[in-house]
Amino acid sequence: MSTLLTVVNIVVLLAIIIGLYAMQKKHISFSKRVFVGLGVGILFGLVLQYIYGTKSDVLKATIDWYNIVGKGYVKLLQMIVMPLVFISIVSAFTKMKLTNNIGKISTLIIGLLVGTTAVAAAIGIASTLAFNLDGAQFQQGEAETARIGQVEQRLGDIQSMTLPQKVLELLPANPFLDLTGDRPTSTIAVVIFAAFIGIAYLGVRKKNPEQAELFSKIVDTFHAVIMRIVTIILRLTPYGVLAIMTRVAATSDYNAIWQLGKFVVASYVALAIMFIIHLLLLAFAGLNPITYVKKAFPVLTFAFTSRTSAGALPLNVKTQTQDLGVPEGIANFAGSFGLSIGQNGCAGTYPAMLAVMVAPLAGIDPLSPSFILTLIAVVALSSFGVAGVGGGATFAALLVLSTMNLPIAIVGLLISVEPLIDMGRTALNVSGSMTAGVLTSKATKELDTNTFNDTKPQSVTV
Repeated sequence: MSTLLTVVNIVVLLAIIIGLYAMQKKHISFSKRVFVGLGVGILFGLVLQYIYGTKSDVLKATIDWYNIVGKGYVKLLQMIVMPLVFISIVSAFTKMKLTNNIGKISTLIIGLLVGTTAVAAAIGIASTLAFNLDGAQFQQGEAETARIGQVEQRLGDIQSMTLPQKVLELLPANPFLDLTGDRPTSTIAVVIFAAFIGIAYLGVRKKNPEQAELFSKIVDTFHAVIMRIVTIILRLTPYGVLAIMTRVAATSDYNAIWQLGKFVVASYVALAIMFIIHLLLLAFAGLNPITYVKKAFPVLTFAFTSRTSAGALPLNVKTQTQDLGVPEGIANFAGSFGLSIGQNGCAGTYPAMLAVMVAPLAGIDPLSPSFILTLIAVVALSSFGVAGVGGGATFAALLVLSTMNLPIAIVGLLISVEPLIDMGRTALNVSGSMTAGVLTSKATKELDTNTFNDTKPQSVTV
């Protein structure tokens, strides 16, 4: 009987997928199809949970099959991230996009990413204090105990590292290993490796223009092929979002979420305020924040549902270049750096909130100015090298809590609401990288304001 019910559930999902495909054939816009997939996925997931319950074998088997579409889509995006990061950075050099002011551009992007992360940390601290959150109030069950054990094991790998050693982790000792995404800092290591190749290309171009021209053509060819792969994968977005949201809605423990609701609300208040700050920064730069929201919304929706900044990179870069008027080189740098540096949600707001919550347990006054300033500085520095996939916030929290000599068990106690909060954090991370790209382009006077102000988005037409 359970097998039959599982088959029925699979058939229903296939029917919905066929419906989304029919919408595509009728040339309904990409963003509308994504939102339909999002909404239908949530409703369908709630129905499945109501019928079967979260612990049902039928639901577990059903979600296992649904993951072929949902997690399979995310894996395809992750597959292309490292090649895209590498070839995009090298291509920025060969196309003369960054040659004249690469130092200024890099400094502005990194400064904006780290600076906004420091602001996000301050907002996280304020939200935690405003909601009077106390880490001692959270209860520990079997799942939380198991998670704490995993957290403590992972902490052992990084707790003994000094700050200089953590900085050294950013460098690519084996770039081919980093291209596999083996380390949390692999993305920034690949960016550094690609930058070295780009700088070497500039040197070769001065001494041997013919060899440089051949290399440039090869890079352009690879870039064109990889971007075509990106387009093919992005066409699967509505189906991937449908399956992901169905899984999230069907398997979430709403009772646990209700019990930790205060923390969830405080987190989303902090994330919302930080997003508003992104919009204010754009407004201060003379850009219409409403236009930004309209064009960035499909990207942020995908980041929200998939919980992976790395997976959102292709759509992030395409939106920056084709919709927001950011030059290709700056968009690639902002998107790539944003995967490992200064993630406002995962590396800023979240670790700061946890630190304030557990500070009293360590005998520290969370209202102490010295503690708050030290925490903001530690969060900003620790934001280098955070992985742009699910789990990056845990890594960032471990770095901050261990550096501040605070208890780490709080990381495991939040396991039940982690997926829900991670959705908002990831969307904020992506918004931060896109904002950095737009503001850097504006500061260097390279932003195409006509494209930015155009009311017809282009990148989402796939």
